[in-house]
Amino acid sequence: MGESPPFLIIIVVTVLVLMMTQFSYAVLYTNSRWIVNEGGQRVKLSCVNWVSHLEVMVAEGLSKQPVDTISKSITNMGFNCVRLTWPLFLFTNDSLVSLTVRQSFNNLGLVESIAGLQANNPSILDLSVLQAYQAVVASLGNNNVMVILDNHISKPGWCCSNFDGNGFFGDQYFNPDLWVQGLTKVATTFNNVTNVVGMSLRNELRGPRQNVNDWYRYMQKGAEAVHAANPDVLVILSGLYFDKDLSFLSKRPLNLTFSGKLVFEIHRYSFTDTKSWETGNPNQVCGQIVNDIMSKGGFLLGQGYPLFVSEFGVDQRGINVNDNRYFNCFLGLAAELDFDWALWTLVGSYYLREGVVGLNEFYGVLDWNWCEPRNSSFLQRISAVQSPFQGPGYNESRSHKLIFHPMTGLCVRRISLLQPLELGPCSEADPWDYAPTKTLTLTGTYFCLQADKSGQAAKLGIMCTNSNSKWQAISDSKMHLSSKLQDGTSLCLDVDSKNVIFTNTCKCLSKDKSCDPASQWFKIIDSTRQQKTTKSFLQRKQIIQFLGSTLSHIL
Repeated sequence: MGESPPFLIIIVVTVLVLMMTQFSYAVLYTNSRWIVNEGGQRVKLSCVNWVSHLEVMVAEGLSKQPVDTISKSITNMGFNCVRLTWPLFLFTNDSLVSLTVRQSFNNLGLVESIAGLQANNPSILDLSVLQAYQAVVASLGNNNVMVILDNHISKPGWCCSNFDGNGFFGDQYFNPDLWVQGLTKVATTFNNVTNVVGMSLRNELRGPRQNVNDWYRYMQKGAEAVHAANPDVLVILSGLYFDKDLSFLSKRPLNLTFSGKLVFEIHRYSFTDTKSWETGNPNQVCGQIVNDIMSKGGFLLGQGYPLFVSEFGVDQRGINVNDNRYFNCFLGLAAELDFDWALWTLVGSYYLREGVVGLNEFYGVLDWNWCEPRNSSFLQRISAVQSPFQGPGYNESRSHKLIFHPMTGLCVRRISLLQPLELGPCSEADPWDYAPTKTLTLTGTYFCLQADKSGQAAKLGIMCTNSNSKWQAISDSKMHLSSKLQDGTSLCLDVDSKNVIFTNTCKCLSKDKSCDPASQWFKIIDSTRQQKTTKSFLQRKQIIQFLGSTLSHIL
Protein backbone atom coordinates (compact mmCIF):
# COMPACT_ATOMS: atom_id res chain seq x y z
CA MET A 1 0.00 0.00 0.00
CA GLY A 2 1.36 3.40 -0.98
CA GLU A 3 1.71 6.54 1.09
CA SER A 4 -1.12 9.09 1.01
CA PRO A 5 -0.18 12.33 -0.85
CA PRO A 6 0.79 15.25 1.41
CA PHE A 7 -2.13 17.45 0.30
CA LEU A 8 -4.59 14.74 1.45
CA ILE A 9 -2.99 14.66 4.89
CA ILE A 10 -3.28 18.47 5.10
CA ILE A 11 -6.98 18.28 4.23
CA VAL A 12 -7.63 15.57 6.82
CA VAL A 13 -5.80 17.50 9.56
CA THR A 14 -7.74 20.68 8.69
CA VAL A 15 -11.04 18.79 8.95
CA LEU A 16 -9.98 17.36 12.30
CA VAL A 17 -9.20 20.80 13.66
CA LEU A 18 -12.61 22.07 12.55
CA MET A 19 -14.32 19.06 14.13
CA MET A 20 -12.48 19.63 17.38
CA THR A 21 -13.65 23.23 17.68
CA GLN A 22 -17.21 23.27 16.34
CA PHE A 23 -18.88 21.47 19.23
CA SER A 24 -19.64 23.46 22.32
CA TYR A 25 -19.28 21.89 25.75
CA ALA A 26 -19.68 23.56 29.09
CA VAL A 27 -16.43 24.23 30.92
CA LEU A 28 -16.43 22.23 34.13
CA TYR A 29 -15.61 23.44 37.64
CA THR A 30 -15.70 22.05 41.14
CA ASN A 31 -18.21 23.08 43.78
CA SER A 32 -17.24 21.42 47.04
CA ARG A 33 -17.32 17.65 46.35
CA TRP A 34 -19.21 18.04 43.05
CA ILE A 35 -18.15 18.63 39.46
CA VAL A 36 -20.47 21.23 37.92
CA ASN A 37 -21.00 23.14 34.70
CA GLU A 38 -21.01 26.91 34.27
CA GLY A 39 -24.64 27.03 35.36
CA GLY A 40 -23.78 25.30 38.62
CA GLN A 41 -25.49 22.00 37.77
CA ARG A 42 -23.75 18.78 38.58
CA VAL A 43 -22.07 16.87 35.75
CA LYS A 44 -21.33 13.31 36.78
CA LEU A 45 -18.36 11.75 35.01
CA SER A 46 -19.42 8.23 34.00
CA CYS A 47 -16.40 7.29 31.95
CA VAL A 48 -14.75 4.32 30.33
CA ASN A 49 -11.00 3.95 29.81
CA TRP A 50 -9.78 3.82 26.20
CA VAL A 51 -6.17 2.64 25.97
CA SER A 52 -3.77 4.62 23.75
CA HIS A 53 -0.47 4.30 25.61
CA LEU A 54 0.95 0.99 24.36
CA GLU A 55 3.86 0.57 21.95
CA VAL A 56 1.94 1.60 18.81
CA MET A 57 0.77 4.82 20.53
CA VAL A 58 -2.59 4.60 18.74
CA ALA A 59 -5.97 4.14 20.39
CA GLU A 60 -6.83 0.46 20.48
CA GLY A 61 -9.51 -0.97 18.24
CA LEU A 62 -9.09 1.18 15.12
CA SER A 63 -8.18 -1.90 13.08
CA LYS A 64 -11.49 -3.47 14.09
CA GLN A 65 -14.06 -0.68 13.68
CA PRO A 66 -14.28 2.89 12.34
CA VAL A 67 -13.45 5.40 15.04
CA ASP A 68 -16.89 6.98 14.73
CA THR A 69 -18.55 3.59 15.26
CA ILE A 70 -16.54 3.07 18.44
CA SER A 71 -17.40 6.57 19.67
CA LYS A 72 -21.10 5.94 19.06
CA SER A 73 -20.91 2.63 20.92
CA ILE A 74 -19.59 4.48 23.98
CA THR A 75 -22.66 6.69 24.17
CA ASN A 76 -24.95 3.77 23.35
CA MET A 77 -23.58 1.95 26.39
CA GLY A 78 -24.47 4.91 28.61
CA PHE A 79 -21.03 6.45 29.14
CA ASN A 80 -20.65 10.22 28.79
CA CYS A 81 -16.88 10.39 29.05
CA VAL A 82 -13.63 8.67 28.06
CA ARG A 83 -10.42 8.58 30.03
CA LEU A 84 -8.06 8.49 27.05
CA THR A 85 -4.55 7.38 27.99
CA TRP A 86 -1.32 8.73 26.49
CA PRO A 87 2.41 8.04 26.97
CA LEU A 88 4.59 11.03 27.82
CA PHE A 89 7.06 10.30 25.00
CA LEU A 90 4.28 10.71 22.42
CA PHE A 91 4.49 14.44 23.11
CA THR A 92 8.16 14.85 24.09
CA ASN A 93 10.22 12.45 21.92
CA ASP A 94 10.71 13.90 18.44
CA SER A 95 11.50 10.53 16.84
CA LEU A 96 8.19 9.15 18.09
CA VAL A 97 6.14 12.26 17.40
CA SER A 98 7.20 12.21 13.72
CA LEU A 99 6.09 8.59 13.15
CA THR A 100 3.05 7.97 11.02
CA VAL A 101 0.50 5.44 12.18
CA ARG A 102 1.55 3.16 9.32
CA GLN A 103 5.21 3.39 10.33
CA SER A 104 4.43 2.71 13.98
CA PHE A 105 2.58 -0.48 13.11
CA ASN A 106 5.18 -1.53 10.54
CA ASN A 107 7.98 -1.11 13.07
CA LEU A 108 6.22 -3.64 15.30
CA GLY A 109 5.44 -6.05 12.46
CA LEU A 110 1.68 -5.57 12.83
CA VAL A 111 0.84 -6.10 9.16
CA GLU A 112 -2.65 -7.48 9.83
CA SER A 113 -3.53 -4.44 11.92
CA ILE A 114 -2.44 -2.16 9.07
CA ALA A 115 -4.84 -3.98 6.77
CA GLY A 116 -7.59 -3.50 9.34
CA LEU A 117 -6.83 0.20 9.64
CA GLN A 118 -6.88 0.53 5.85
CA ALA A 119 -10.35 -1.02 5.80
CA ASN A 120 -11.85 0.76 8.80
CA ASN A 121 -9.95 4.04 9.23
CA PRO A 122 -8.04 4.81 6.02
CA SER A 123 -7.94 8.55 6.76
CA ILE A 124 -5.95 7.91 9.93
CA LEU A 125 -3.37 5.49 8.56
CA ASP A 126 -0.92 8.09 7.22
CA LEU A 127 -1.41 10.72 9.90
CA SER A 128 1.26 11.08 12.55
CA VAL A 129 0.55 9.17 15.74
CA LEU A 130 -0.10 12.52 17.46
CA GLN A 131 -2.59 13.54 14.77
CA ALA A 132 -4.28 10.14 15.15
CA TYR A 133 -4.68 10.82 18.86
CA GLN A 134 -6.29 14.15 18.01
CA ALA A 135 -8.57 12.39 15.52
CA VAL A 136 -9.89 10.11 18.28
CA VAL A 137 -10.56 13.11 20.53
CA ALA A 138 -12.37 14.80 17.63
CA SER A 139 -14.54 11.74 16.98
CA LEU A 140 -15.49 11.55 20.64
CA GLY A 141 -16.42 15.24 20.55
CA ASN A 142 -18.47 14.69 17.44
CA ASN A 143 -20.47 12.13 19.43
CA ASN A 144 -20.89 14.30 22.54
CA VAL A 145 -18.37 12.39 24.64
CA MET A 146 -16.24 14.30 27.14
CA VAL A 147 -12.55 13.40 27.38
CA ILE A 148 -10.12 13.17 30.29
CA LEU A 149 -6.54 13.09 28.98
CA ASP A 150 -4.60 10.66 31.17
CA ASN A 151 -0.80 10.60 31.26
CA HIS A 152 -0.59 6.89 31.87
CA ILE A 153 3.11 6.22 31.50
CA SER A 154 6.28 7.73 29.99
CA LYS A 155 7.75 5.02 27.74
CA PRO A 156 4.97 3.48 25.61
CA GLY A 157 4.02 0.02 26.86
CA TRP A 158 1.84 -1.89 29.27
CA CYS A 159 1.51 -0.52 32.79
CA CYS A 160 2.36 -1.12 35.60
CA SER A 161 4.99 -2.58 37.90
CA ASN A 162 7.14 -1.22 40.70
CA PHE A 163 10.27 -1.61 38.61
CA ASP A 164 9.31 -0.57 35.06
CA GLY A 165 11.19 2.74 35.25
CA ASN A 166 7.96 4.73 34.88
CA GLY A 167 6.73 4.68 38.46
CA PHE A 168 7.87 7.82 40.23
CA PHE A 169 9.68 11.10 39.76
CA GLY A 170 13.35 10.42 39.06
CA ASP A 171 12.87 6.90 37.69
CA GLN A 172 14.65 5.92 34.47
CA TYR A 173 11.84 7.10 32.20
CA PHE A 174 10.26 9.66 34.52
CA ASN A 175 12.19 12.93 34.39
CA PRO A 176 10.09 15.48 36.32
CA ASP A 177 11.10 18.42 34.11
CA LEU A 178 10.29 16.52 30.91
CA TRP A 179 6.98 15.49 32.46
CA VAL A 180 6.03 19.12 33.15
CA GLN A 181 7.02 20.02 29.59
CA GLY A 182 4.84 17.21 28.28
CA LEU A 183 1.87 18.24 30.39
CA THR A 184 2.24 21.80 29.15
CA LYS A 185 2.36 20.68 25.54
CA VAL A 186 -0.74 18.50 25.91
CA ALA A 187 -2.66 21.23 27.75
CA THR A 188 -1.71 23.72 25.03
CA THR A 189 -2.50 21.32 22.17
CA PHE A 190 -6.01 20.76 23.47
CA ASN A 191 -6.72 24.31 24.57
CA ASN A 192 -10.10 25.31 23.12
CA VAL A 193 -10.90 21.68 22.26
CA THR A 194 -14.11 21.88 24.18
CA ASN A 195 -14.87 18.21 24.80
CA VAL A 196 -11.51 17.87 26.60
CA VAL A 197 -12.74 18.67 30.10
CA GLY A 198 -9.91 17.42 32.28
CA MET A 199 -6.32 16.21 32.50
CA SER A 200 -5.16 13.43 34.75
CA LEU A 201 -1.55 14.29 35.51
CA ARG A 202 -0.08 10.83 36.09
CA ASN A 203 -1.36 7.31 36.46
CA GLU A 204 -0.49 5.06 39.42
CA LEU A 205 2.57 6.55 41.09
CA ARG A 206 4.53 3.66 42.56
CA GLY A 207 7.90 2.04 43.21
CA PRO A 208 10.75 2.35 45.70
CA ARG A 209 11.33 6.08 45.09
CA GLN A 210 7.81 7.20 46.01
CA ASN A 211 7.53 9.59 48.92
CA VAL A 212 5.11 12.23 50.11
CA ASN A 213 7.43 15.24 49.93
CA ASP A 214 8.23 14.70 46.26
CA TRP A 215 4.54 14.11 45.58
CA TYR A 216 3.73 17.61 46.88
CA ARG A 217 6.73 19.15 45.14
CA TYR A 218 6.08 17.81 41.65
CA MET A 219 2.32 17.46 41.65
CA GLN A 220 2.08 21.15 42.51
CA LYS A 221 4.40 22.00 39.60
CA GLY A 222 2.44 19.83 37.21
CA ALA A 223 -0.92 21.18 38.32
CA GLU A 224 0.20 24.81 37.99
CA ALA A 225 1.70 24.14 34.56
CA VAL A 226 -1.50 22.56 33.24
CA HIS A 227 -3.71 25.32 34.60
CA ALA A 228 -1.46 28.04 33.19
CA ALA A 229 -1.55 26.45 29.73
CA ASN A 230 -5.24 25.54 29.76
CA PRO A 231 -7.28 27.12 32.57
CA ASP A 232 -10.50 25.45 31.38
CA VAL A 233 -9.64 21.84 32.21
CA LEU A 234 -10.10 20.06 35.50
CA VAL A 235 -6.76 19.15 37.07
CA ILE A 236 -6.86 15.58 38.35
CA LEU A 237 -4.23 14.27 40.77
CA SER A 238 -3.50 10.65 41.66
CA GLY A 239 -2.10 9.16 44.85
CA LEU A 240 0.68 6.79 45.86
CA TYR A 241 0.94 2.99 45.87
CA PHE A 242 -0.69 2.44 42.48
CA ASP A 243 -3.13 5.28 43.14
CA LYS A 244 -4.57 3.67 46.23
CA ASP A 245 -3.41 6.14 48.87
CA LEU A 246 -4.15 9.84 49.31
CA SER A 247 -4.31 9.66 53.10
CA PHE A 248 -1.50 12.20 53.50
CA LEU A 249 -3.91 14.91 52.30
CA SER A 250 -5.97 14.55 55.48
CA LYS A 251 -3.34 16.51 57.41
CA ARG A 252 -1.55 18.45 54.71
CA PRO A 253 -3.61 20.00 51.90
CA LEU A 254 -2.09 20.85 48.55
CA ASN A 255 -1.57 24.59 48.08
CA LEU A 256 -2.31 25.85 44.57
CA THR A 257 -2.71 29.36 43.15
CA PHE A 258 -6.03 28.47 41.49
CA SER A 259 -9.30 27.08 42.76
CA GLY A 260 -12.44 25.45 41.41
CA LYS A 261 -10.54 22.94 39.25
CA LEU A 262 -8.90 20.39 41.56
CA VAL A 263 -10.07 16.76 41.53
CA PHE A 264 -8.43 13.74 43.15
CA GLU A 265 -8.45 10.22 41.76
CA ILE A 266 -8.03 6.72 43.17
CA HIS A 267 -8.07 3.18 41.76
CA ARG A 268 -9.49 -0.03 43.19
CA TYR A 269 -9.67 -3.57 41.82
CA SER A 270 -10.25 -6.92 43.46
CA PHE A 271 -6.56 -7.73 42.98
CA THR A 272 -5.61 -4.55 44.84
CA ASP A 273 -6.18 -6.76 47.87
CA THR A 274 -4.72 -9.93 46.31
CA LYS A 275 -7.10 -12.89 46.85
CA SER A 276 -8.83 -11.53 49.95
CA TRP A 277 -12.28 -11.63 48.39
CA GLU A 278 -11.92 -15.27 47.42
CA THR A 279 -10.27 -16.51 50.60
CA GLY A 280 -12.08 -14.41 53.22
CA ASN A 281 -15.63 -13.97 54.43
CA PRO A 282 -17.22 -11.47 51.99
CA ASN A 283 -18.93 -9.46 54.75
CA GLN A 284 -15.72 -9.03 56.67
CA VAL A 285 -13.61 -8.31 53.59
CA CYS A 286 -16.13 -5.76 52.29
CA GLY A 287 -16.14 -3.94 55.63
CA GLN A 288 -12.35 -3.86 55.76
CA ILE A 289 -11.94 -2.69 52.16
CA VAL A 290 -14.59 0.03 52.44
CA ASN A 291 -12.88 1.34 55.58
CA ASP A 292 -9.56 1.32 53.72
CA ILE A 293 -11.00 3.19 50.73
CA MET A 294 -12.58 5.80 52.99
CA SER A 295 -9.42 6.36 55.04
CA LYS A 296 -7.18 6.60 51.96
CA GLY A 297 -9.38 8.59 49.60
CA GLY A 298 -13.07 8.63 50.38
CA PHE A 299 -12.56 11.14 53.19
CA LEU A 300 -11.81 13.80 50.56
CA LEU A 301 -15.51 14.02 49.72
CA GLY A 302 -16.11 15.22 53.26
CA GLN A 303 -13.31 17.75 52.88
CA GLY A 304 -15.02 19.28 49.86
CA TYR A 305 -13.12 17.72 46.92
CA PRO A 306 -14.54 15.63 44.07
CA LEU A 307 -13.26 12.05 44.08
CA PHE A 308 -12.83 10.39 40.68
CA VAL A 309 -12.44 6.59 40.88
CA SER A 310 -10.66 6.52 37.55
CA GLU A 311 -10.02 2.79 37.40
CA PHE A 312 -12.06 -0.17 38.57
CA GLY A 313 -13.30 -3.20 36.70
CA VAL A 314 -13.96 -6.92 36.58
CA ASP A 315 -13.61 -9.93 34.33
CA GLN A 316 -16.68 -9.50 32.12
CA ARG A 317 -17.12 -13.27 31.76
CA GLY A 318 -18.35 -13.47 35.35
CA ILE A 319 -16.17 -16.47 36.21
CA ASN A 320 -13.74 -14.77 38.59
CA VAL A 321 -14.93 -15.25 42.19
CA ASN A 322 -12.54 -12.60 43.49
CA ASP A 323 -13.90 -10.04 41.01
CA ASN A 324 -17.55 -10.97 41.50
CA ARG A 325 -17.48 -10.58 45.28
CA TYR A 326 -15.46 -7.38 45.08
CA PHE A 327 -17.85 -5.79 42.62
CA ASN A 328 -20.95 -6.45 44.73
CA CYS A 329 -19.28 -4.46 47.52
CA PHE A 330 -17.80 -1.77 45.25
CA LEU A 331 -21.06 -1.04 43.44
CA GLY A 332 -22.81 -0.54 46.76
CA LEU A 333 -20.20 2.02 47.74
CA ALA A 334 -20.38 3.71 44.32
CA ALA A 335 -24.14 4.16 44.71
CA GLU A 336 -23.86 5.35 48.31
CA LEU A 337 -21.12 7.93 47.68
CA ASP A 338 -22.32 8.81 44.17
CA PHE A 339 -18.75 9.58 43.08
CA ASP A 340 -17.43 10.13 39.55
CA TRP A 341 -15.77 7.14 37.90
CA ALA A 342 -14.09 5.54 34.89
CA LEU A 343 -14.46 1.83 34.17
CA TRP A 344 -11.51 -0.24 32.98
CA THR A 345 -11.87 -0.79 30.04
CA LEU A 346 -13.49 -0.14 26.66
CA VAL A 347 -10.90 -2.33 24.96
CA GLY A 348 -12.06 -5.65 23.51
CA SER A 349 -8.63 -6.64 22.22
CA TYR A 350 -5.18 -5.12 21.77
CA TYR A 351 -3.00 -4.69 18.70
CA LEU A 352 -0.06 -5.83 20.80
CA ARG A 353 0.16 -6.21 24.56
CA GLU A 354 3.15 -7.63 26.40
CA GLY A 355 4.33 -9.41 23.26
CA VAL A 356 0.96 -10.97 22.41
CA VAL A 357 -0.74 -9.92 19.15
CA GLY A 358 -4.54 -9.58 19.34
CA LEU A 359 -4.77 -10.28 23.07
CA ASN A 360 -8.37 -10.68 24.21
CA GLU A 361 -9.16 -8.25 27.07
CA PHE A 362 -11.66 -9.94 29.37
CA TYR A 363 -12.08 -6.75 31.39
CA GLY A 364 -13.24 -4.99 28.21
CA VAL A 365 -16.88 -3.98 27.79
CA LEU A 366 -16.61 -4.65 24.04
CA ASP A 367 -15.96 -8.08 22.55
CA TRP A 368 -12.77 -9.12 20.72
CA ASN A 369 -13.99 -7.67 17.41
CA TRP A 370 -15.16 -4.43 19.06
CA CYS A 371 -18.64 -5.11 17.62
CA GLU A 372 -20.90 -5.86 20.57
CA PRO A 373 -20.93 -5.51 24.34
CA ARG A 374 -19.15 -8.44 25.94
CA ASN A 375 -21.71 -8.68 28.74
CA SER A 376 -24.95 -6.72 28.34
CA SER A 377 -26.15 -7.65 31.83
CA PHE A 378 -23.08 -5.94 33.28
CA LEU A 379 -23.96 -2.73 31.43
CA GLN A 380 -27.50 -2.92 32.77
CA ARG A 381 -26.08 -3.38 36.24
CA ILE A 382 -23.93 -0.26 36.18
CA SER A 383 -26.56 1.88 34.45
CA ALA A 384 -28.00 3.03 37.80
CA VAL A 385 -24.72 4.74 38.76
CA GLN A 386 -24.19 6.33 35.34
CA SER A 387 -26.62 9.08 36.36
CA PRO A 388 -26.35 11.21 39.50
CA PHE A 389 -28.54 10.43 42.47
CA GLN A 390 -28.01 13.90 43.91
CA GLY A 391 -25.96 17.07 43.66
CA PRO A 392 -26.36 20.71 42.63
CA GLY A 393 -29.20 21.17 40.17
CA TYR A 394 -30.79 17.83 40.99
CA ASN A 395 -33.22 18.97 43.64
CA GLU A 396 -36.26 17.64 41.79
CA SER A 397 -37.80 16.35 45.00
CA ARG A 398 -37.03 16.55 48.68
CA SER A 399 -34.24 14.33 49.93
CA HIS A 400 -35.27 10.71 50.26
CA LYS A 401 -33.81 7.23 50.25
CA LEU A 402 -33.61 4.49 47.65
CA ILE A 403 -33.03 0.84 48.51
CA PHE A 404 -30.29 -0.27 46.09
CA HIS A 405 -29.35 -3.88 45.34
CA PRO A 406 -25.74 -4.06 44.08
CA MET A 407 -25.89 -7.63 42.75
CA THR A 408 -28.46 -6.56 40.16
CA GLY A 409 -27.95 -2.79 40.00
CA LEU A 410 -31.69 -2.38 40.65
CA CYS A 411 -33.74 -0.72 43.38
CA VAL A 412 -36.78 -1.77 45.42
CA ARG A 413 -40.11 -0.71 43.94
CA ARG A 414 -43.78 -1.66 44.24
CA ILE A 415 -46.28 -2.07 41.44
CA SER A 416 -49.35 -1.89 43.68
CA LEU A 417 -50.41 -2.41 47.28
CA LEU A 418 -51.64 -5.89 46.44
CA GLN A 419 -48.45 -7.13 44.75
CA PRO A 420 -45.17 -7.94 46.46
CA LEU A 421 -42.27 -5.53 46.38
CA GLU A 422 -39.80 -6.23 43.64
CA LEU A 423 -36.59 -4.96 42.08
CA GLY A 424 -36.73 -2.60 39.12
CA PRO A 425 -34.82 0.27 37.50
CA CYS A 426 -33.75 2.81 40.11
CA SER A 427 -35.37 5.58 38.04
CA GLU A 428 -38.71 3.84 38.66
CA ALA A 429 -38.06 2.91 42.28
CA ASP A 430 -40.03 4.16 45.24
CA PRO A 431 -38.70 6.91 47.50
CA TRP A 432 -38.42 5.93 51.14
CA ASP A 433 -37.95 7.74 54.44
CA TYR A 434 -35.56 6.09 56.89
CA ALA A 435 -36.43 7.33 60.37
CA PRO A 436 -34.18 7.39 63.46
CA THR A 437 -36.51 4.67 64.77
CA LYS A 438 -35.19 2.47 61.90
CA THR A 439 -38.50 2.29 60.06
CA LEU A 440 -38.52 2.40 56.26
CA THR A 441 -41.66 4.22 55.17
CA LEU A 442 -42.81 4.96 51.64
CA THR A 443 -42.40 8.71 51.27
CA GLY A 444 -45.66 10.58 51.64
CA THR A 445 -47.57 7.61 53.08
CA TYR A 446 -48.05 5.72 56.34
CA PHE A 447 -46.97 2.41 54.80
CA CYS A 448 -43.80 0.88 56.17
CA LEU A 449 -41.69 -2.11 55.18
CA GLN A 450 -42.31 -5.18 57.34
CA ALA A 451 -40.93 -8.69 57.75
CA ASP A 452 -43.55 -11.41 57.97
CA LYS A 453 -42.10 -14.93 57.98
CA SER A 454 -38.93 -16.57 56.75
CA GLY A 455 -39.31 -17.36 53.06
CA GLN A 456 -42.29 -15.03 52.69
CA ALA A 457 -42.49 -11.83 50.67
CA ALA A 458 -41.68 -8.65 52.56
CA LYS A 459 -44.82 -6.60 52.96
CA LEU A 460 -46.13 -3.11 53.53
CA GLY A 461 -48.08 -2.38 56.69
CA ILE A 462 -49.49 0.49 58.73
CA MET A 463 -48.59 -0.87 62.18
CA CYS A 464 -45.06 0.53 62.18
CA THR A 465 -44.06 0.38 65.85
CA ASN A 466 -43.39 -3.35 66.13
CA SER A 467 -39.95 -4.90 65.87
CA ASN A 468 -40.70 -6.41 62.45
CA SER A 469 -40.93 -2.84 61.09
CA LYS A 470 -37.44 -1.88 62.24
CA TRP A 471 -34.57 -2.37 59.80
CA GLN A 472 -30.90 -2.11 60.65
CA ALA A 473 -27.81 -2.43 58.46
CA ILE A 474 -25.87 -5.25 60.10
CA SER A 475 -22.71 -7.31 59.50
CA ASP A 476 -19.29 -5.87 58.77
CA SER A 477 -20.42 -4.97 55.26
CA LYS A 478 -23.32 -2.85 56.62
CA MET A 479 -25.36 -4.16 53.71
CA HIS A 480 -27.65 -6.69 55.35
CA LEU A 481 -31.00 -5.07 56.18
CA SER A 482 -32.23 -7.03 59.18
CA SER A 483 -35.49 -7.04 61.12
CA LYS A 484 -36.76 -9.07 64.11
CA LEU A 485 -40.04 -10.93 64.34
CA GLN A 486 -42.11 -10.89 67.53
CA ASP A 487 -40.46 -14.17 68.65
CA GLY A 488 -37.01 -12.59 68.34
CA THR A 489 -36.05 -14.31 65.08
CA SER A 490 -33.80 -12.13 62.90
CA LEU A 491 -34.50 -12.06 59.17
CA CYS A 492 -32.82 -10.22 56.32
CA LEU A 493 -34.13 -8.81 53.07
CA ASP A 494 -33.42 -11.13 50.15
CA VAL A 495 -34.27 -11.45 46.45
CA ASP A 496 -35.65 -14.50 44.67
CA SER A 497 -35.08 -15.58 41.07
CA LYS A 498 -37.98 -13.38 39.90
CA ASN A 499 -36.59 -10.30 41.67
CA VAL A 500 -39.31 -10.41 44.33
CA ILE A 501 -38.26 -9.08 47.74
CA PHE A 502 -38.69 -11.56 50.58
CA THR A 503 -37.19 -12.18 54.00
CA ASN A 504 -34.87 -15.02 54.86
CA THR A 505 -32.34 -16.14 57.44
CA CYS A 506 -29.36 -13.78 57.30
CA LYS A 507 -26.45 -15.31 55.38
CA CYS A 508 -22.69 -15.28 55.91
CA LEU A 509 -22.66 -13.54 59.31
CA SER A 510 -20.11 -16.05 60.62
CA LYS A 511 -16.55 -16.41 59.34
CA ASP A 512 -17.64 -18.79 56.61
CA LYS A 513 -15.41 -18.15 53.58
CA SER A 514 -17.41 -20.15 51.03
CA CYS A 515 -20.69 -18.32 51.61
CA ASP A 516 -21.91 -15.63 49.20
CA PRO A 517 -24.23 -13.00 50.72
CA ALA A 518 -24.75 -10.99 47.51
CA SER A 519 -28.50 -11.55 47.18
CA GLN A 520 -28.96 -10.08 50.68
CA TRP A 521 -26.76 -7.03 50.19
CA PHE A 522 -28.71 -3.76 49.98
CA LYS A 523 -27.67 -0.13 50.35
CA ILE A 524 -29.93 2.64 51.62
CA ILE A 525 -28.75 5.58 49.53
CA ASP A 526 -29.58 9.29 49.36
CA SER A 527 -31.36 10.76 46.36
CA THR A 528 -33.04 13.99 45.36
CA ARG A 529 -34.13 12.79 41.91
CA GLN A 530 -37.75 12.63 40.88
CA GLN A 531 -38.76 8.99 40.55
CA LYS A 532 -40.69 7.81 37.48
CA THR A 533 -43.54 5.75 38.91
CA THR A 534 -45.24 3.45 36.42
CA LYS A 535 -48.58 3.09 38.21
CA SER A 536 -50.59 5.12 40.64
CA PHE A 537 -49.95 3.90 44.16
CA LEU A 538 -52.86 5.31 46.09
CA GLN A 539 -55.68 3.82 44.08
CA ARG A 540 -58.86 3.72 46.17
CA LYS A 541 -59.80 0.11 45.42
CA GLN A 542 -56.32 -1.12 46.29
CA ILE A 543 -56.30 0.79 49.57
CA ILE A 544 -59.69 -0.61 50.63
CA GLN A 545 -58.60 -4.15 49.77
CA PHE A 546 -55.27 -3.64 51.50
CA LEU A 547 -56.82 -2.26 54.69
CA GLY A 548 -59.38 -5.03 54.74
CA SER A 549 -56.65 -7.64 54.44
CA THR A 550 -54.57 -5.94 57.13
CA LEU A 551 -57.46 -5.68 59.61
CA SER A 552 -58.55 -9.27 59.08
CA HIS A 553 -54.98 -10.39 59.69
CA ILE A 554 -54.83 -8.39 62.95
CA LEU A 555 -58.21 -9.65 64.16
